[in-house]
Amino acid sequence: MSIVRFSILYTGFCIVLAGFITILQAVFPDAGLFVDKFWVIFCFLAGITYIAYVTADLGIKKDPEVGVITIMASIAVKMIFSMAFVLIYSQNRPQLGGIFLINFFSLYLLFTCFELYWLLRNLRHQNK
Repeated sequence: MSIVRFSILYTGFCIVLAGFITILQAVFPDAGLFVDKFWVIFCFLAGITYIAYVTADLGIKKDPEVGVITIMASIAVKMIFSMAFVLIYSQNRPQLGGIFLINFFSLYLLFTCFELYWLLRNLRHQNK
């Protein structure tokens, strides 16, 4: 799959996810489901996931035999940047706690699953 096609699908995924979150915020305004700077978390994870996918995809296309190592390296770098983000964010806003963790890791899981699905599809097509 080309990076252009992934970009279109990824943008659609981000729009659908943002729409779902906006609907949840509108339906439950006083429930406190999301932290104040939720969209900063969303944009950070969306950006880092896109960069990780592009890096892994370029590694797969450059040398398919080293593609799995490139995928693992991009996921590890994404995880390190994400842990640094959690550390910095929690140091600046120590009162958040559980809601922040639920918001962050649910987004992290959704973006990572989407990324891995498309990376594994690329590897499957190379085996044929």
